[in-house]
Amino acid sequence: MLSSDPEQLIKDAILVVEVTSKSTAQKDRKPKLWGYAHTEVPLYLLVDRWDPESAKGEVTLFSAPEGGRYTRSLRVPFGEGIELPSPFGLLIDTGAFPV
Repeated sequence: MLSSDPEQLIKDAILVVEVTSKSTAQKDRKPKLWGYAHTEVPLYLLVDRWDPESAKGEVTLFSAPEGGRYTRSLRVPFGEGIELPSPFGLLIDTGAFPV
C-alpha cells in the first residue's frame, strides 16, 4: 500500500523525474538533487529546460547514490537520446523536447 507520507514515497521510488521551470530550476538542480541522493533514490532524471551553462535544454540522469551524493551522471543536450537502465531499459528520445 502506498503511504501518504512524502518521505516514505521518496524512499520507495526507483526513479524521480523533475522538469525545470524558470521558478523551480535552482531548487531542482541543488536541494532536490541533494535530497534524492540522501534518501538513496536510485535514479534522478533532471529535464533542465533552463540550463545556465549551455543556454539550452539538457537532460541529466544521476545514478548510484552513495554517502548522500550521486556518484554517476550522464548529461545529454536536447536532441540526443538518454537511456534509462534496468529495470526500465528505455531510450528516451529528447528530439521532440522544446528548446
